[in-house]
Amino acid sequence: MLTHYLHNAIKDIENLIEQTHKDIADIKVAKHSEVFERAKIKNDLIQSFENKKSLLDHELMKMLKESGQKSLEELLNAEQKELLAQMKVKLSELKVCNKQYAKYVVTISQFYNVLLDSIFPRDMEGYKMSNHKPASLLKIRV
Repeated sequence: MLTHYLHNAIKDIENLIEQTHKDIADIKVAKHSEVFERAKIKNDLIQSFENKKSLLDHELMKMLKESGQKSLEELLNAEQKELLAQMKVKLSELKVCNKQYAKYVVTISQFYNVLLDSIFPRDMEGYKMSNHKPASLLKIRV
C-alpha cells in the first residue's frame, strides 16, 4: 500500500509542477484568466497530495509500530526508498518552480499597484497609507 501511495503522491507533485510551468508561461504573455482558471485545479492537486501524504504518514507509523524496534531504513524495500528519494527531488523541483512563479506574481502585483496609485493617489497618514482618494477626473457633479 505504501508503494501505491508514493506513486500517487509523486504524480500529484508532477501535475503541480506542470500546472505551475503553464502559469509561468501564461503570465509572460499576460493570459491572466488562464492562470486564475488553473488555480482551482492546483488547489485540488494540493489537497489530493496532502491527503496522500497523510495516508503515507499513517502507513509509515503503522509499519513502525508493528516492527517493534526496527528503524524505517530497515523496514522499507529498495523500491520504496527510491520512491521516497524521487518524491524529495520532485518536491525540491516544485519549490524552485513556485519561487520562479512567485517572482512573476510579485512583479505583476507591484506593477498594478503602482498603476492604481498613479490613477488614484493615496494620502499618507504618518507611515500608514490610507485608502485611495477619488481622482478629480472621475468626480461627477450633479
